[in-house]
Amino acid sequence: QVQLVESGGGLVQAGGSLRLSCAASGRPFSTYAMGWFRQAPGKEREFVGAITRSGGSTFYADSVKGRFTISRDNAKNTGYLQMNTLNPEDTAVYFCAAYFTVYSNHYASAGREYDYWGQGTQVTVSS
Repeated sequence: QVQLVESGGGLVQAGGSLRLSCAASGRPFSTYAMGWFRQAPGKEREFVGAITRSGGSTFYADSVKGRFTISRDNAKNTGYLQMNTLNPEDTAVYFCAAYFTVYSNHYASAGREYDYWGQGTQVTVSS
């Protein structure tokens, strides 16, 4: 299995940027597809984006497409979520998640597909 720890959250003004990191330990990170989710107060968890285990393909929710970029460095066992042009609606706790897959081109948008989750990191965007 793999353990995930997010970092990089904080307070930023609208229009600003943040980069979140997701450090993985345990089994080789390159065997896991990875996703990012977020949950705002009083709302359900929302899919943000996902990346295949090789990093060759990414997939984004419409709400963040063009503003957020997911990447990963398997040699460093770390995934990233670069967030640009942030707005107050992006305020939430952000989680990284992972699941083991033998398929190099597989990714998932449903939270139930993911077996491992980080503890989350708070992102607050002020207007």
